[in-house]
Amino acid sequence: MSADNPTGILARIGLRTKIQRAWAMYDWANSAMVTIVISTIYQFFFLSYAASDLTSDVAAVRFGLATSIGLAIIAILAPILGAMADQAAVKKRMLGTFMGIGAASVALMFFIQQGAWFFALVLFVLANIGANGSFVFYDSLLPHVAPSKEMDKVSTAGYALGYIGGGLILAICGAVYKNPGWIGIPGGNDVLPSVASLPFRLSFVAVAVWWVLFAIPLFRHVPEPAIRPLRDEGFSGGVVRLAFKRLMRTLHELRKYRNAFLLLLAFLIYNDGIGTIIRMSALYGESIGIDRGAMILAYTLVQFIGIPFAFLFGGLAGRIGTKRAIYLGLVVYAFISIFAYFITTTAHFFILAILTAMVQGGTQALSRSLFGSMIPPKKSGEFFGLFAVFEKFAGILGPSLITLMTATTGSLRNAIPSVFLFFLVGGVLLVFVNVEEGQRKIRESEE
Repeated sequence: MSADNPTGILARIGLRTKIQRAWAMYDWANSAMVTIVISTIYQFFFLSYAASDLTSDVAAVRFGLATSIGLAIIAILAPILGAMADQAAVKKRMLGTFMGIGAASVALMFFIQQGAWFFALVLFVLANIGANGSFVFYDSLLPHVAPSKEMDKVSTAGYALGYIGGGLILAICGAVYKNPGWIGIPGGNDVLPSVASLPFRLSFVAVAVWWVLFAIPLFRHVPEPAIRPLRDEGFSGGVVRLAFKRLMRTLHELRKYRNAFLLLLAFLIYNDGIGTIIRMSALYGESIGIDRGAMILAYTLVQFIGIPFAFLFGGLAGRIGTKRAIYLGLVVYAFISIFAYFITTTAHFFILAILTAMVQGGTQALSRSLFGSMIPPKKSGEFFGLFAVFEKFAGILGPSLITLMTATTGSLRNAIPSVFLFFLVGGVLLVFVNVEEGQRKIRESEE
């Protein structure tokens, strides 16, 4: 098979070239961290071990606060980092730097002791900064690895690979948690907490190794995009100063890309709902008494069910339009946010997990590619830096609201219905995005 495969199965799913496949493998790599640390096992580990001396609601409040702090830091840094990456050819270098911070923080989670909730949250904040910082530069490479007409497919294919990678490592870690004797760890109720936590702590080491190992194809095969130095446009000063100047100019020029800006506002709101579901669902399940093993199985199913649906959304966008496909996802999410309040059984939890799997990857991937189709490729770092700011602030608002309402009402369940508002308001804002006009402006500017 040739490096570029224009007619085979890889081309049909959106990975036509070797560069596109190498780029998408980073989704496979970082999904280990997202699945194990952000969404599932680390939450169980935090509640049952690191924060074992706290009540579940107090632990949820502190976990939500740490989530907001980590995302706020990277939200502030993201636009500056993106602008710097467009001024100097450092997209891959910066991606690697943040990945290193994240992977090292995850590996150090192995050393968390029982009751050391503060140390656990510090590492969690650093891991979030590393992961989300790397996403800024990963996303900014998308317009350089795929032409506009292929962005939807390439973006959704990346999410699909992420589902596969995240699902595989979650299945492995979940199996070891249920059967620790497979790797020589004693099980049962009589073992010391430090021994009982070993399956969790070893999974964090596995995530760090997985993350770095499967990121190698991107660093080997995806070329660093060419840059257009601002010095050629009459600007002067050091790289950081130039980055600030370019960012200010980008904010000023954003008025020319009205539809991209409106999409950012809509995305800020509805992605807040998506991020809240991803980041708080395991804590919620634990707080209402859903069996931990059943939740791990449900999250594993989410990963594998999400694979065909991520591709389905990519194909659906080609048939009905990207914007309508996103709307379909938001309708399902709105139902999920209401139904979640009423769940009481494991079966209910599985229903929610399956519904989430059907729309999660497609909705986020299409939002990323739709934004990419309405921005100038030569400024992808800057604009995806702004995209990352909106995405990360989206991750702040939802958990912060849930944390506040949980602290106020004393119950995580009572806070859950508020997530519906994010999908409602975000969907209304999306109505005003004129996709055709936004893409036409980019074509004219490139010509």
